[in-house]
Amino acid sequence: MTDQVAFGRREPKTRETSESAIAMVDELGEVVAWTQVAERLLGYSAREVVGGSAARVLPGSEDAPTTSAFVEQCRALNGWPGTTAVRHRNGSMLDINLRFSMVSGDSGSVRWILSMSDIGPVAGREMNASARQSLLVRAPIGISVRDPELRCTWVNDTMERHDGVSRDRRLGRRFSDALPGAKSEAVEAVMRQVIQTGTTTVHEYRAWLATGPLQDHTFAASFFSLQGADGRALAVCTVTVDVTETRRVRERLAVLGQAGTHLGGTLDVMQTSQELADLAVTLFADYASVDLEQSVPFGEGPPVHIDPMNERLPSFRRAGVASIHHGAPESAWGRGEPVPVPSVSPIADVVHTGTSHLEPIVDTAPGTWIDEDPVRAQKIHESGMHSLMVVPIRTRRALLGVALFIRTGNPAPFQEDDLALAEELVGRAALALDNARQYTREHSVALALQRHLLPHRLRGGLAVDAASRYLPADMDHGVGGDLHDVIPLSGARVALVVGDVVGHGINAAATMGRLRTAVHTLADMDLPPGELLAHLDDTVQRLAEEDADALDEAPAVVGATCVYAVYDPVTRRCTMAAAGHPPPAIVDPQGHVTFPELPTGTPLGIGLGGPFEAVEFDLPEGSLIALYSDGLIETRDNDLDVGMRRLGVALAEPGRSLEDLCTGAMDTLPGHGPRDDATLLVVRTRSLGPARIATWTLPNDETAAGTARQLAARRLAEWGVEHLEDSTKIIVSELITNAARHSDGPIQLRLIQHQVLTCEVSDTDLCSPRLRRARTIDEHGRGLSLVAHLSRRWGFRSIPNGKIVWAEQDLVG
Repeated sequence: MTDQVAFGRREPKTRETSESAIAMVDELGEVVAWTQVAERLLGYSAREVVGGSAARVLPGSEDAPTTSAFVEQCRALNGWPGTTAVRHRNGSMLDINLRFSMVSGDSGSVRWILSMSDIGPVAGREMNASARQSLLVRAPIGISVRDPELRCTWVNDTMERHDGVSRDRRLGRRFSDALPGAKSEAVEAVMRQVIQTGTTTVHEYRAWLATGPLQDHTFAASFFSLQGADGRALAVCTVTVDVTETRRVRERLAVLGQAGTHLGGTLDVMQTSQELADLAVTLFADYASVDLEQSVPFGEGPPVHIDPMNERLPSFRRAGVASIHHGAPESAWGRGEPVPVPSVSPIADVVHTGTSHLEPIVDTAPGTWIDEDPVRAQKIHESGMHSLMVVPIRTRRALLGVALFIRTGNPAPFQEDDLALAEELVGRAALALDNARQYTREHSVALALQRHLLPHRLRGGLAVDAASRYLPADMDHGVGGDLHDVIPLSGARVALVVGDVVGHGINAAATMGRLRTAVHTLADMDLPPGELLAHLDDTVQRLAEEDADALDEAPAVVGATCVYAVYDPVTRRCTMAAAGHPPPAIVDPQGHVTFPELPTGTPLGIGLGGPFEAVEFDLPEGSLIALYSDGLIETRDNDLDVGMRRLGVALAEPGRSLEDLCTGAMDTLPGHGPRDDATLLVVRTRSLGPARIATWTLPNDETAAGTARQLAARRLAEWGVEHLEDSTKIIVSELITNAARHSDGPIQLRLIQHQVLTCEVSDTDLCSPRLRRARTIDEHGRGLSLVAHLSRRWGFRSIPNGKIVWAEQDLVG
């Protein structure tokens, strides 16, 4: 670096351009030098114009006594620079952009550099933006002319402002003499090439002016070969323009392009905030922090609106921090920690107004806002923070957070263009953060929906041990259209269900939720599997019609498949039916796997109707029943049989825990997750021994109720639950009396001690019992009311050739 100027380390990019035509004119209007580009533009060779009047190509110049007067005339008529007409050699007129620049030589002599650019053809070509700007706009340009020995003979005043070299020091000297120590040889090599070839060359270079602000400048220099009448090179003309702002625009566009690549690659607000901080430190800051309004990372609560009248400050949480120093010692708070905001501070002002704050030089004098924030004040003094910017992170009028940018090592203060860049960068990040915030909120809703729809725990009672796995195809939201559940039924039985709604994602999950509610309602009615699926089919069709009515459209086909099984631990019998669903896997205690021949049935809700046939079979205690959705067994490359065999192999280890079996079965899925929701429900059957069950067959006469009371009391004593004797006697008496009154066959009484005490009375009557309010004058009709009052719940279910009425009581009173 010299006293005046130092070139950047990067060598200038040199290229040829033919955009502008250059000529030199003396004060009397005589053309003293010409260029090849001028010949191509106007058709005149140097031999034809050099030594003659410029009026040959500039109509109207002959009316002015001097070139200076003509220039003033152009300024008055056209502004400066201006558009005018020049004469082509063929007699036609060309519209051009015209600019005169005065240069001075020894003893106060004056010359004029005339630059011309064709408005028409030039506009359609690929041009050098910097050179075009230098000749066609009002920006000050530096001009120097050097003889074949590269000694400066003419120069304008602007050149001194560009490189700090005065006219007196420049005139008569070579470039390397005026700027010793600079990379002037490369520039002089370009000048020699231009003189030798007659071409026009443009290159850019960066320099730091020691006489100006500590800031680098970018210059575009154009070199023109000036020819005499004989066509030989007389001199080289250098036209230089400061294109620092143009470079900054390009850099800003590059930054924004880089931001678009790096920001918002994920839908995680914390990661996006960290990406913003990292990018800012890489580009223009020494330290950056991103603090989000505390509800944003969790997707909870309404957005905070910018309101200058609201004095209450929202709470913030640090989401991103970056620094040029390892460990970011400038930060008093780590990621995820709450960040306090003093009511008197630039951050508070930004939050209230929604506008950015630029503090080129941080004022640390007593009485400033720093006094109200001792924690930040300490960090400012320790790290040497001297310049800061605070930018709100906002979308529309919603405030997502604030971004803080600091300089410590870089001595240059932030300027307005730095703030503009920071605002543009934060604006890009705000869009990504808003998308991530909305996704977080939707994801939270989806997870809440999942928690509501799927069973919190599987209650198999004493009938089965159960475990399950669920892997949605819609991994973004974590929910889908698969249903699985274990539903306790009367008499210690359990229902096992797996369903699969067409599609996946939140909409399918919502449909699945309504389907699950319908299954529970029908299961509470103790319907047998085939009959339950028939009612479920009607329900799905009705839901589709209701949705179509709401949307004023034709009914949509809402398909679903389902398998429903009921296991009775008393008899160890399992009854199941399917609606378009693959059959369960049955694994006996020895590990032998079978898939029962279960009638497939038609899917639910497609309107085909038809009965759903059920099958019934006995299961040894300790057998496994595995219900699953086709997403677990179906792949793009193999059919269902291959997937069923793969699942069977994974389940053929009955000695393993149910959790391990579920994990092993899900691990058999091909990589990258399922293409459809995958669900697995595995249960291990148990049985209730004779010690927990008491069954009696009673005659259908007036002695049945009394006998039943005695038998029940005796068995309750054996089970050690005598405290239930009085209530049980009443329940038994009422149910037996109703059975004797409404049926003519034998009556069966069964007591089951499991998690509750169940009393079941079966008879041959097919009519359903009804609970009704008896009037004062009625002699009958109060029995079921007493049963309902004394039991935790009661009900009935159909059996072949009759029905069972049951009532449950808690074992612990």
